[in-house]
Amino acid sequence: MAGLREIKRRIKAVKSTAQVTRAMQLVAASKMKHAQQAAVNSRPYAQLLAEIFSTIDPSAIASLTTFNARKEVKKRGILVIGPDKGLCGGLLTNLNREIMHLPADALYVAVGKRPALTLARLGRNVLAEFHLSDRARFVELRGAVELMLKSFENGECDTFEVLYSQFISPIKQIPTLETILPLTDVSSILNTFVKEYTAAAPIKDDARPFIIEPSIKEILAGLIPLYIKQEIYHTALEAKASEHSARMVAMKNATDNANQLAADLNLSYNKARQAAITNEILEIAAAQSAGGN
Repeated sequence: MAGLREIKRRIKAVKSTAQVTRAMQLVAASKMKHAQQAAVNSRPYAQLLAEIFSTIDPSAIASLTTFNARKEVKKRGILVIGPDKGLCGGLLTNLNREIMHLPADALYVAVGKRPALTLARLGRNVLAEFHLSDRARFVELRGAVELMLKSFENGECDTFEVLYSQFISPIKQIPTLETILPLTDVSSILNTFVKEYTAAAPIKDDARPFIIEPSIKEILAGLIPLYIKQEIYHTALEAKASEHSARMVAMKNATDNANQLAADLNLSYNKARQAAITNEILEIAAAQSAGGN
């Protein structure tokens, strides 16, 4: 009977775990939808930037030496966006593997507790650590982006890159390192930016001309940082969608495994109970036989 009580206790514990993982799966699914909706809500702003950029001569942007390539890349600047929590399958493992391959002498800014811990464990030079809530609001990223931009403009680093988990599908997320600065291929960047934000919901044709004041150079000096911030915000939304989708799948797998384990334990319990009953019947029959003799 002691063995039966132990199996029954394990069944109860496994079923309780399955309830917790199921709840976490539903919460992660809801948060993933919110992250996707946030990406949709940010699209009008990105489309307006895309429309403005589409009217600008790429040579005008290329003339801005502040954002152009340096003669020599001595030190890289990398913004790493990752989750604050674990329990998200292999997403964190894959991201940490990419972090380990990054140069040790680069300047880093971490967004998320987990990448910050990994960078600290590796002894990397971390300028600052920021946190991004599940809502992934732009204001939470502003400090990190402005710090990286300032470091690039002051010459403390010669590149501005971002490492994040790109959302491919709910079951596939790929760690991606994207170069934001310098603006090496302006035409390609503009074409990608315009195509990315106008394909799903094209902007209505507007024949009205733009009047640029006070000058194209001053406008671009403020417009390009807006473009960079929008790109970083887009990567942050992808990182959050990747995190929640990975956690949703991981919790679903955990729930399925717990249910299967509970079913196996139930089978073991039934077999043990049947064996115990059979033994009791044999003992009674043996006792009666011995008494009759």
